[in-house]
Amino acid sequence: MKIMFVCLGNICRSAMAEFMMKDTLNKEGISDKYFIDSAATCGLEAGNPVYPDALRKLREHGVPTYPHYSKQIKKSDYDKYDLFLGMDDKNVAYLKNLFAPDDKGKVRKFLEFSGKTRDVADPYYTGNFDDTYNDLKIGIEFLINNIENRK
Repeated sequence: MKIMFVCLGNICRSAMAEFMMKDTLNKEGISDKYFIDSAATCGLEAGNPVYPDALRKLREHGVPTYPHYSKQIKKSDYDKYDLFLGMDDKNVAYLKNLFAPDDKGKVRKFLEFSGKTRDVADPYYTGNFDDTYNDLKIGIEFLINNIENRK
């Protein structure tokens, strides 16, 4: 299964989700079943590395990181991925517009798998990477359980 996490700039939330999902899948021994990626809805940060505070938060929790540079999502990505997870309502609206009509229902809001309707906290504006990390951790756990059809 191919999953893409999406946020505005791909330097905080979606990049963190990519690292965390890969780490969790590795720890569960099921990483070979998935291809995980991330991208931005906006090209403003294209080519920029992950925000340093995001990397610090991941390392604080023992999540492996590697060089990652922001890229903007493209219409052609629709046929390459099975699921696009927007971090907030604006990202989801952008993706639904980009991929209209999204006949296959590939665009979803990240936290919906955990039964929540709210956005993933955006640390770029608040500086609060703890809330973002916690949102992503919860969302990833529920996402994997949902995809793997666990009870």
